Amino acid sequence: MTIFGVALLALCTLIGVFLGDLLGVALGVKANVGGVGLAMILLIAARSWLVARGKLGGGIKLGVEFWSTMYIPIVVAMAAQQNVVAAVRGGPIVLIAATVSLLLCFACVALLGHFGRRDAPLENEQIRHGGAVIAGDGDEALSPSPPARPQPARKV
Repeated sequence: MTIFGVALLALCTLIGVFLGDLLGVALGVKANVGGVGLAMILLIAARSWLVARGKLGGGIKLGVEFWSTMYIPIVVAMAAQQNVVAAVRGGPIVLIAATVSLLLCFACVALLGHFGRRDAPLENEQIRHGGAVIAGDGDEALSPSPPARPQPARKV
């Protein structure tokens, strides 16, 4: 049922906001630090866990996918409420936290890229043809015979 997907999102949001508040207290910032982002990470992890166990039904999937599409508007709305000037005036810890989180994101992307590589590329004829078309070589690069030319129209 769709309501289970919404319940999963609500649970992830509550846990993420709570962890964001704890992180803000730990950093000495009087704000939620990354609560929505943590909630989305928890939602992705929960969804992956359910898929791996075969427990992600159609209704749950529908509820999760609906709210996944709402992620960007939610983040924009949350960011609009933040007072960046007051946060920066609060001290250098905000800039340090931002820099460290950015570096952690870069490290995670590099790590995922490293583990996500395939030893042998899985290419087939369609993929090579698509690559040739994108490169501008078109059909000429893959077909040994010249392309057929249209014949002029005959008068009857």
